[in-house]
Amino acid sequence: MLTELSDTFKGEATHYSVSVGFTACGTMHSDSEYIAALNSAQFDPHTPNGNPNRNSLCNKLANVVGPKGSVTVKIVDKCPGCHYGDLDLSEPAFKVVIGDLGIGRGQITWKWL
Repeated sequence: MLTELSDTFKGEATHYSVSVGFTACGTMHSDSEYIAALNSAQFDPHTPNGNPNRNSLCNKLANVVGPKGSVTVKIVDKCPGCHYGDLDLSEPAFKVVIGDLGIGRGQITWKWL
């Protein structure tokens, strides 16, 4: 799995409100931050003994590129409904990369920094 850290991934971006409570990484955030939830397929293999708070990808930075622009986000959560390559972005990050929140989802590429 370590080889995937140098890959570029393709998927869909969605958005969510991050201020609803603790993330899978055990942290709390405001809706103004540039953060993201990583899909379970890529998040779970890095979770030791089933404790997501200790996941080695927590707080790792990723550069996300979409049709409207690019943004650097911090991975702080897990997206169980997302497919491999997908990210669930905070609302401000989604606006930079995809555009209006009403779009709902959009195509992205991203890589670890």
